[in-house]
Amino acid sequence: MHIENLIHMANQIGAFFKDMPDHPEALEGAAQHIKKFWEPRMRRALLAHVDNGGAELGPFIREAIDTHRELLEPLVRA
Repeated sequence: MHIENLIHMANQIGAFFKDMPDHPEALEGAAQHIKKFWEPRMRRALLAHVDNGGAELGPFIREAIDTHRELLEPLVRA
């Protein structure tokens, strides 16, 4: 999947959650949504994009990713 598609989807998730009245709950909800519905390679690509500056990600979804990164990091198998 192309990073442009992942950015678009992440921004859509952010748009849905950002207007919730409880900001911390909204941030966690957005991160949980990505964890639940995105496969590990998609999450890895999104996190790599964030590590490279996160261009085009909206401020809310960027905050959700930064705040709850540990939820999004796929388990590393030995």
